[in-house]
Amino acid sequence: MRSRFISFVAIDWSGAKGTRHKGIAIAEARCESSPRLIRPGHNWSREEVADWLVREAAKRPTLFGFDFSFAPPIVERGEYLPEEAGVPTNAREFWAYVDAHCSDDDLGAASFLETAHRKHFYFGIADGVKADFMHFRQCDARLNAQGGRKTASAYDAIGAAQVAKASFAGMRMLHAIDDKIAIWPMDPLPDDGSAVVEIYTRIYLRNAGLSGAKVRSRSELNRALKALGSPPAPLRAEPNDHQSDALITAAGMRQFARTEPNAFAPPGLTPAIARSEGWTFGVV
Repeated sequence: MRSRFISFVAIDWSGAKGTRHKGIAIAEARCESSPRLIRPGHNWSREEVADWLVREAAKRPTLFGFDFSFAPPIVERGEYLPEEAGVPTNAREFWAYVDAHCSDDDLGAASFLETAHRKHFYFGIADGVKADFMHFRQCDARLNAQGGRKTASAYDAIGAAQVAKASFAGMRMLHAIDDKIAIWPMDPLPDDGSAVVEIYTRIYLRNAGLSGAKVRSRSELNRALKALGSPPAPLRAEPNDHQSDALITAAGMRQFARTEPNAFAPPGLTPAIARSEGWTFGVV
Protein backbone atom coordinates (compact mmCIF):
# COMPACT_ATOMS: atom_id res chain seq x y z
CA MET A 1 0.00 0.00 0.00
CA ARG A 2 1.42 3.35 -0.99
CA SER A 3 1.26 6.19 1.53
CA ARG A 4 0.45 9.68 0.27
CA PHE A 5 3.14 11.10 2.56
CA ILE A 6 6.50 11.78 0.95
CA SER A 7 8.37 12.23 4.21
CA PHE A 8 8.17 10.72 7.71
CA VAL A 9 9.74 12.65 10.56
CA ALA A 10 10.22 11.41 14.12
CA ILE A 11 11.00 13.87 16.92
CA ASP A 12 12.49 12.53 20.13
CA TRP A 13 11.08 15.20 22.47
CA SER A 14 12.15 16.67 25.82
CA GLY A 15 10.34 18.31 28.71
CA ALA A 16 13.53 19.42 30.46
CA LYS A 17 13.83 22.86 31.96
CA GLY A 18 15.83 25.46 30.07
CA THR A 19 15.88 26.66 26.49
CA ARG A 20 18.27 24.26 24.69
CA HIS A 21 17.82 20.50 24.97
CA LYS A 22 20.31 17.71 24.27
CA GLY A 23 17.40 15.26 24.52
CA ILE A 24 15.71 16.47 21.33
CA ALA A 25 16.64 14.61 18.14
CA ILE A 26 14.91 14.79 14.74
CA ALA A 27 15.14 12.20 11.96
CA GLU A 28 13.54 12.01 8.53
CA ALA A 29 12.81 9.00 6.32
CA ARG A 30 11.87 10.25 2.86
CA CYS A 31 10.52 8.04 0.05
CA GLU A 32 12.91 5.08 -0.28
CA SER A 33 15.94 6.92 1.08
CA SER A 34 18.06 6.17 4.11
CA PRO A 35 16.78 7.87 7.23
CA ARG A 36 18.85 10.90 8.19
CA LEU A 37 19.28 13.14 11.18
CA ILE A 38 18.20 16.76 10.92
CA ARG A 39 20.99 19.02 12.22
CA PRO A 40 22.86 16.32 14.18
CA GLY A 41 24.71 17.76 17.15
CA HIS A 42 22.45 20.80 17.34
CA ASN A 43 20.79 21.52 20.69
CA TRP A 44 17.23 22.36 19.69
CA SER A 45 14.83 24.56 21.59
CA ARG A 46 11.19 23.49 21.65
CA GLU A 47 10.08 26.75 20.04
CA GLU A 48 12.66 26.22 17.31
CA VAL A 49 11.25 22.74 16.62
CA ALA A 50 7.73 24.18 16.30
CA ASP A 51 8.90 26.88 13.86
CA TRP A 52 10.94 24.37 11.83
CA LEU A 53 7.99 21.98 11.64
CA VAL A 54 5.62 24.62 10.27
CA ARG A 55 8.14 25.60 7.58
CA GLU A 56 8.83 21.99 6.58
CA ALA A 57 5.13 21.06 6.58
CA ALA A 58 4.50 23.57 3.82
CA LYS A 59 7.21 22.12 1.54
CA ARG A 60 5.96 18.54 1.07
CA PRO A 61 3.34 16.14 2.52
CA THR A 62 5.04 15.04 5.74
CA LEU A 63 3.89 12.96 8.69
CA PHE A 64 5.51 14.34 11.85
CA GLY A 65 5.60 12.13 14.96
CA PHE A 66 6.22 13.35 18.53
CA ASP A 67 6.92 10.94 21.38
CA PHE A 68 4.73 12.44 24.08
CA SER A 69 1.09 12.01 25.12
CA PHE A 70 -1.11 14.49 23.27
CA ALA A 71 -3.58 14.54 26.19
CA PRO A 72 -3.93 12.99 29.63
CA PRO A 73 -6.41 10.15 30.15
CA ILE A 74 -10.00 11.23 30.67
CA VAL A 75 -12.24 8.28 29.74
CA GLU A 76 -11.17 6.37 32.86
CA ARG A 77 -12.25 9.09 35.33
CA GLY A 78 -14.29 11.58 33.32
CA GLU A 79 -11.88 14.49 33.97
CA TYR A 80 -8.26 15.33 33.24
CA LEU A 81 -7.75 16.89 36.69
CA PRO A 82 -10.56 15.64 38.94
CA GLU A 83 -12.09 18.08 41.43
CA GLU A 84 -10.56 21.10 39.70
CA ALA A 85 -12.94 23.82 38.52
CA GLY A 86 -12.73 25.29 35.03
CA VAL A 87 -10.65 22.52 33.43
CA PRO A 88 -11.76 21.71 29.85
CA THR A 89 -12.78 18.20 28.83
CA ASN A 90 -11.44 18.11 25.27
CA ALA A 91 -7.82 18.04 24.18
CA ARG A 92 -7.70 21.19 22.08
CA GLU A 93 -9.15 23.39 24.83
CA PHE A 94 -6.94 21.63 27.38
CA TRP A 95 -3.81 22.56 25.38
CA ALA A 96 -4.85 26.20 25.67
CA TYR A 97 -5.54 25.74 29.38
CA VAL A 98 -2.07 24.26 29.98
CA ASP A 99 -0.42 27.05 28.00
CA ALA A 100 -2.28 29.72 29.98
CA HIS A 101 -1.21 28.20 33.31
CA CYS A 102 2.52 27.91 32.57
CA SER A 103 5.19 30.49 33.29
CA ASP A 104 8.14 28.51 31.91
CA ASP A 105 10.55 29.47 29.13
CA ASP A 106 10.60 27.69 25.77
CA LEU A 107 7.16 26.05 26.04
CA GLY A 108 8.17 24.30 29.25
CA ALA A 109 5.49 23.03 31.61
CA ALA A 110 7.27 22.35 34.91
CA SER A 111 5.28 25.10 36.64
CA PHE A 112 2.01 23.42 35.64
CA LEU A 113 3.08 20.18 37.32
CA GLU A 114 5.02 21.60 40.25
CA THR A 115 2.80 24.54 41.21
CA ALA A 116 -0.48 25.05 39.34
CA HIS A 117 -1.78 21.49 39.71
CA ARG A 118 0.78 19.86 41.98
CA LYS A 119 -1.56 17.39 43.72
CA HIS A 120 -2.28 15.47 40.52
CA PHE A 121 1.33 14.49 39.80
CA TYR A 122 3.62 11.97 41.42
CA PHE A 123 7.06 13.32 42.31
CA GLY A 124 8.06 10.81 44.98
CA ILE A 125 7.12 8.75 47.98
CA ALA A 126 5.96 11.80 49.92
CA ASP A 127 3.01 12.04 47.53
CA GLY A 128 1.68 8.64 48.62
CA VAL A 129 1.23 5.42 46.69
CA LYS A 130 2.51 5.76 43.12
CA ALA A 131 -0.11 3.36 41.78
CA ASP A 132 -2.82 5.86 42.74
CA PHE A 133 -1.43 8.27 40.12
CA MET A 134 -1.04 5.74 37.31
CA HIS A 135 -4.00 6.43 35.02
CA PHE A 136 -3.92 5.49 31.35
CA ARG A 137 -5.68 6.28 28.10
CA GLN A 138 -7.66 3.83 26.02
CA CYS A 139 -4.91 3.49 23.40
CA ASP A 140 -2.38 2.76 26.15
CA ALA A 141 -4.60 -0.01 27.49
CA ARG A 142 -4.97 -1.44 23.98
CA LEU A 143 -1.20 -1.37 23.46
CA ASN A 144 -0.59 -3.08 26.79
CA ALA A 145 -3.11 -5.80 25.92
CA GLN A 146 -0.96 -6.47 22.84
CA GLY A 147 2.20 -6.73 24.95
CA GLY A 148 3.36 -3.20 24.18
CA ARG A 149 4.57 -2.40 27.73
CA LYS A 150 3.31 1.18 28.01
CA THR A 151 4.04 1.66 31.71
CA ALA A 152 4.48 5.43 32.10
CA SER A 153 1.50 7.65 32.92
CA ALA A 154 1.07 11.32 32.05
CA TYR A 155 0.81 11.95 35.80
CA ASP A 156 4.16 10.33 36.61
CA ALA A 157 6.72 13.12 37.03
CA ILE A 158 9.70 11.33 38.58
CA GLY A 159 12.57 9.28 37.22
CA ALA A 160 14.18 8.73 33.84
CA ALA A 161 11.11 6.98 32.41
CA GLN A 162 8.60 9.68 33.39
CA VAL A 163 6.65 11.30 30.56
CA ALA A 164 4.70 14.05 32.37
CA LYS A 165 7.11 16.94 31.77
CA ALA A 166 7.61 16.11 28.09
CA SER A 167 3.88 15.57 27.52
CA PHE A 168 2.68 18.81 29.08
CA ALA A 169 5.43 20.78 27.35
CA GLY A 170 4.30 19.06 24.18
CA MET A 171 0.72 20.17 24.76
CA ARG A 172 1.94 23.77 24.80
CA MET A 173 3.71 23.11 21.50
CA LEU A 174 0.54 21.61 20.00
CA HIS A 175 -1.36 24.72 21.05
CA ALA A 176 1.27 26.86 19.30
CA ILE A 177 0.95 25.00 15.97
CA ASP A 178 -2.76 24.16 16.25
CA ASP A 179 -4.02 26.44 13.48
CA LYS A 180 -1.08 25.75 11.16
CA ILE A 181 -1.17 21.96 10.59
CA ALA A 182 -3.58 19.04 11.10
CA ILE A 183 -3.08 17.23 14.42
CA TRP A 184 -4.41 13.66 14.22
CA PRO A 185 -6.76 12.34 15.54
CA MET A 186 -8.04 15.56 17.11
CA ASP A 187 -8.32 16.63 13.46
CA PRO A 188 -9.35 14.18 10.73
CA LEU A 189 -6.48 13.14 8.51
CA PRO A 190 -6.50 15.65 5.63
CA ASP A 191 -6.69 14.46 2.04
CA ASP A 192 -3.45 16.25 1.24
CA GLY A 193 -0.68 18.15 2.99
CA SER A 194 1.09 17.37 6.24
CA ALA A 195 -0.06 16.13 9.64
CA VAL A 196 1.22 15.59 13.18
CA VAL A 197 0.75 12.36 15.13
CA GLU A 198 1.74 10.97 18.51
CA ILE A 199 4.32 8.18 18.48
CA TYR A 200 5.72 5.71 20.98
CA THR A 201 9.26 4.73 20.03
CA ARG A 202 9.08 1.35 21.78
CA ILE A 203 6.55 0.16 19.17
CA TYR A 204 9.08 0.53 16.37
CA LEU A 205 11.98 -0.78 18.42
CA ARG A 206 9.86 -3.88 19.07
CA ASN A 207 8.90 -4.12 15.37
CA ALA A 208 12.61 -4.04 14.56
CA GLY A 209 13.23 -7.00 16.84
CA LEU A 210 14.94 -5.06 19.61
CA SER A 211 14.47 -5.94 23.26
CA GLY A 212 14.10 -2.36 24.44
CA ALA A 213 17.72 -1.71 25.38
CA LYS A 214 19.20 1.60 24.23
CA VAL A 215 20.79 1.55 20.78
CA ARG A 216 24.14 3.33 20.71
CA SER A 217 26.04 1.70 17.85
CA ARG A 218 25.80 2.07 14.08
CA SER A 219 25.84 -1.68 13.55
CA GLU A 220 22.86 -2.33 15.84
CA LEU A 221 21.04 0.69 14.46
CA ASN A 222 21.43 -0.49 10.88
CA ARG A 223 20.31 -4.02 11.76
CA ALA A 224 17.14 -2.50 13.19
CA LEU A 225 16.61 -0.36 10.10
CA LYS A 226 17.06 -3.39 7.84
CA ALA A 227 14.36 -5.21 9.83
CA LEU A 228 12.05 -2.27 9.09
CA GLY A 229 12.74 -2.45 5.34
CA SER A 230 15.00 0.58 5.38
CA PRO A 231 18.45 1.28 3.95
CA PRO A 232 21.14 1.96 6.56
CA ALA A 233 21.65 5.40 8.07
CA PRO A 234 24.76 7.19 6.75
CA LEU A 235 26.23 8.21 10.10
CA ARG A 236 29.84 9.23 10.57
CA ALA A 237 29.83 8.68 14.33
CA GLU A 238 28.17 6.34 16.78
CA PRO A 239 24.63 7.55 17.56
CA ASN A 240 23.31 8.40 21.00
CA ASP A 241 20.06 6.77 22.10
CA HIS A 242 17.94 9.85 21.23
CA GLN A 243 19.26 9.82 17.67
CA SER A 244 18.75 6.07 17.32
CA ASP A 245 15.19 6.31 18.63
CA ALA A 246 14.40 9.03 16.10
CA LEU A 247 16.01 7.22 13.14
CA ILE A 248 14.38 3.87 13.90
CA THR A 249 11.01 5.48 14.53
CA ALA A 250 11.06 7.52 11.31
CA ALA A 251 11.76 4.32 9.34
CA GLY A 252 9.13 2.47 11.35
CA MET A 253 6.49 5.13 10.72
CA ARG A 254 7.19 4.89 6.99
CA GLN A 255 6.82 1.11 7.00
CA PHE A 256 3.69 1.17 9.18
CA ALA A 257 1.91 3.78 7.02
CA ARG A 258 2.60 1.70 3.92
CA THR A 259 1.68 -1.73 5.26
CA GLU A 260 -1.13 -1.21 7.80
CA PRO A 261 -4.53 -0.50 6.21
CA ASN A 262 -5.95 0.64 9.55
CA ALA A 263 -3.05 2.96 10.39
CA PHE A 264 -5.39 5.96 10.62
CA ALA A 265 -8.56 4.03 11.45
CA PRO A 266 -7.62 1.83 14.42
CA PRO A 267 -10.36 -0.23 16.06
CA GLY A 268 -11.34 1.42 19.31
CA LEU A 269 -10.77 5.00 18.19
CA THR A 270 -14.15 6.71 18.54
CA PRO A 271 -14.89 10.38 17.78
CA ALA A 272 -15.15 11.07 21.53
CA ILE A 273 -11.74 9.50 22.22
CA ALA A 274 -10.23 11.38 19.27
CA ARG A 275 -11.41 14.71 20.70
CA SER A 276 -10.45 14.02 24.31
CA GLU A 277 -7.55 11.55 24.63
CA GLY A 278 -6.17 11.11 21.16
CA TRP A 279 -4.41 7.99 19.94
CA THR A 280 -0.87 6.75 19.32
CA PHE A 281 0.04 6.21 15.68
CA GLY A 282 1.20 2.60 15.52
CA VAL A 283 -1.47 1.15 17.83
CA VAL A 284 -4.21 -0.78 16.01
